[in-house]
Amino acid sequence: ISGQDSIRGTFSHRHAGMVMEETTDFYFPLKYIHKDQAPFEIYNSPLNEYGVLGFEYGYAMACPKNLTIWEAQFGDFVNVAQVIIDQFIASGRVKWGQEARLTLLLPHGHEGQGPEHTSARLERFLQLSAEDNMSVAYPTTPAQYFHLLRRQACCPRARPLIVMTPKSLLRHPQATSPLSDLAEGTFHPVLDDPSVEDREQITRLVLCSGKIYYDLLTHPKRDELAHVAVARVEELYPFPAGALEDLVSSYPNLKGVAWAQEEPTNQGSLSYIGPRLRGVVPRKVPLKPVARPDRASPAEGKAQDHLDEQRRIVEVALGLRED
Repeated sequence: ISGQDSIRGTFSHRHAGMVMEETTDFYFPLKYIHKDQAPFEIYNSPLNEYGVLGFEYGYAMACPKNLTIWEAQFGDFVNVAQVIIDQFIASGRVKWGQEARLTLLLPHGHEGQGPEHTSARLERFLQLSAEDNMSVAYPTTPAQYFHLLRRQACCPRARPLIVMTPKSLLRHPQATSPLSDLAEGTFHPVLDDPSVEDREQITRLVLCSGKIYYDLLTHPKRDELAHVAVARVEELYPFPAGALEDLVSSYPNLKGVAWAQEEPTNQGSLSYIGPRLRGVVPRKVPLKPVARPDRASPAEGKAQDHLDEQRRIVEVALGLRED
């Protein structure tokens, strides 16, 4: 793995490298889990995304049995490497038969950090997704993230993996998993609402991906909305049509389905997922998108504007107010 400050603990889920006080040498705990383990190597990469991502793509092809990961400080920074993404990551297999399991970890999410530290341009990756060329995922729990990486490392079919990784979920008190979920199980492209007890009571289904799930989950009035279910699409491409169709059909009394996203209407996954959702939601059930309005910039610059807009999206999605 290489990344922008990935060693020093900027990404607090890892703390991959510790500096020994007496010698100033780095100690990497992941190198010493088991005496017979495979090598683990991690490097801080410079702010030269174009060059670094080109190198990592080549390294992933040269070492096909390795899990090669590049992590951006913020997902926005991947913009500088767009040529590598377009020319190689997205289309290298179709054009030249090149297969690589290169994984990109791209911090993404409306967290009040402003327009330069919010968006990994999810919409671009989805626009480039076709012909089984890569996977695009937005996991919301540690177990989902773990099993996603494990699948990427072990699957004999080598494809690039693009992972949206909200920074705020590293410390969110509800974004947790029991150890049993990591030790057992597998990655699930779709996660149903775990709080639903009576499926016939549900008349409104909110579908979403990523960080906004926890904003919906923690709204002060969420517990009062027994007729609302909130489910997550954890893998956007390949589109999990079968799993979503099963999910929607398991709620027999739906009167409305909403797709909620933090991103503006012209960004995020809406233009990709909207037509596909219409294919799995019955025609008689209204399907409504809830998002920020079209914008040239990914996010607000003022913190209060961000909070106001985030609150509006959550309340409209839950049916607490009109759009």
